[in-house]
Amino acid sequence: MIESTINLVGTELLLSLFGARDQHVRQIRDALHVEITHRNGTIRIQGAPDSVARATEVLEQLKSLAERHGTVSPQDVDSALGDSDHDNTSVHEPPIATAAVGRNVRPRTPGQHAYVSAMRNHMLTFAVGPAGTGKTYLAVALAVEALTTHLIRKIVLVRPAVEAGERLGFLPGDLQAKIHPYLRPLLDALNETMDYEQARQRMDLDIIEVVPLAYMRGRTLNDAFIILDEAQNTTVAQMKMFLTRMGTGSRIVVAGDPTQVDLPPHTTSGLSDALRRLHAIDGISIVQLTKADIVRHRLVQEIVEAYDQGER
Repeated sequence: MIESTINLVGTELLLSLFGARDQHVRQIRDALHVEITHRNGTIRIQGAPDSVARATEVLEQLKSLAERHGTVSPQDVDSALGDSDHDNTSVHEPPIATAAVGRNVRPRTPGQHAYVSAMRNHMLTFAVGPAGTGKTYLAVALAVEALTTHLIRKIVLVRPAVEAGERLGFLPGDLQAKIHPYLRPLLDALNETMDYEQARQRMDLDIIEVVPLAYMRGRTLNDAFIILDEAQNTTVAQMKMFLTRMGTGSRIVVAGDPTQVDLPPHTTSGLSDALRRLHAIDGISIVQLTKADIVRHRLVQEIVEAYDQGER
């Protein structure tokens, strides 16, 4: 075990760097498995040599950001950790330029690098993997980049409104209010990669749509980036309907986790069926993400592993 130190000037800088309730420090600790403490204007980082070096690099980068802008966000911490991981991955993919000011997104694992590369180089990409691997977040970030650089004219975010143990009829409100909870994860990903007012304005202009899968029937989308989230909860007929919405100049990303199917018993998942039918077609990429690509809190990876062991 070794120790590294960073000197700080001023309480405000410390608060910005550490975050509310030390959330930024906890994020770095969990990602790099180091101990981080502060006393008398000095930050001490302890742990394995490689981890301490990476944590010191991340904190120095965030310190510089705090000195320039006065604040540090959780996304800035993610980006700094991504920069640190980037030098340790075997595949190098340029960062994704989002519409949020000063915020780029970097894939943080070899699997995520392969996923971003596949989306950039194929018209249709399937991303299969457990929760927390960045399937939806990276796809939305790349869609926002494509929109802001005028590679496409429209973003369409799609999700099946499958009732996972709940009944739509018992939810309050009209149809839009009932389906809103199913679309919330897509809106969350969008708001992390685009400033809120930008997103709202483009949604009002129909440049960005967030819609249930059923609303896609009969449409053809040209020059669009179309993302289907939770694809394991589509039927075979729904998946065929969705994939045939692709028009000229469009890209499609289909993301899902075949271990989390909420369809009625004995119903074939459209995702599993599509992977079997389409794997040999030129221009289609299938990326398999694993537990090693989980970039949420470290407990998520351990939870997934525990459930996998129980099923085995």
